[in-house]
Amino acid sequence: MANPAKDSADALAGRGIVITRPTGQAAELAALIRAAGGKPILFPVLEISDIGDLKPLHALIDRLDGFDLAIFISPNAVNKAMNLIAARRTLPAGLRIAAIGRGSVKALARFGVASVIAPAGRFDSEALLELPEMKSVAGSRVVIFRGDGGRELLGDTLIARGATVQYAECYRRSKPDVDTGPLLKAWARNELHAVVVTSSEGMRNLFDMVGKLGQSWLQKTPVFVPHPRIADAARALGLAQVHLTEAGDEGVLAGLRRHFSRAT
Repeated sequence: MANPAKDSADALAGRGIVITRPTGQAAELAALIRAAGGKPILFPVLEISDIGDLKPLHALIDRLDGFDLAIFISPNAVNKAMNLIAARRTLPAGLRIAAIGRGSVKALARFGVASVIAPAGRFDSEALLELPEMKSVAGSRVVIFRGDGGRELLGDTLIARGATVQYAECYRRSKPDVDTGPLLKAWARNELHAVVVTSSEGMRNLFDMVGKLGQSWLQKTPVFVPHPRIADAARALGLAQVHLTEAGDEGVLAGLRRHFSRAT
């Protein structure tokens, strides 16, 4: 009789799994996949860089005492902003801190920030806005640390609830210029069995970067995403095998194991 636990544990053996996170942010997931017997293939589809003019951000950091709440959109926002803050000052004692996902909470903990307002289940702006602390914000002054551009839902909703909101753009996102040759060769040799994409922008970048040949393979390859919005972006590009996982590295790994345990 088959052992379901063993089948799940062995499901990734020999599977080539592409991780599309930015350089330096894929190590934990890659280690989990490798420990499960899989072969992580790093192919970053987003490049994270510093903003050109830091003066406005420095000025905002210097007046953090004037804010009641600071929200960090992503681990990138945490790392970029907190390093700049640490170089100039300490966080005001009365400043409440909020974040959207587990990765941001972990990143804040590395800077000694232990008390963080964050959703416990779904990890997006909508989930954060459902928390009681985000509903009683009338008269509050809020700063949102984020990358350039991005969704306005969080800020617009807080403004509608009576808060004053200022954005602090602390990094830039761009499409990296990378050699797709090794990735395409792995596809051609049937060494690439799944792709993990963790943002809608990254999904669109990946589709563009691999070109027509890669797109034809991508449309047939299982793609694993941790949020319905990314799944929608993938399906809009014509991808046929889109699998929604739970959030976080462990959630992605569990989704991969479930899929390939059924495939074996």
